[in-house]
Amino acid sequence: MQRPVAVSRLTSKYQATIPRAVRRMLGLKQGDRVAFAVHRREIHLRKAGAVDLAYLHALEPTLTEWGSKADDEAYRDL
Repeated sequence: MQRPVAVSRLTSKYQATIPRAVRRMLGLKQGDRVAFAVHRREIHLRKAGAVDLAYLHALEPTLTEWGSKADDEAYRDL
């Protein structure tokens, strides 16, 4: 397992600040999208690219079980 570059704390809304060192490494700016990849019990974070966004848009119609207004309300803050 690799040692962490930086550590961040989750807020009550399960949000975390991406530390400056990581933002610089990834070239992240305000408004950029990030992609999370899960491999075993590790999470990999990277700047989202066009391929990531195209994949998610293609996947979206298959997620009909979360399509109600109640679901939108419940998951709005995620």
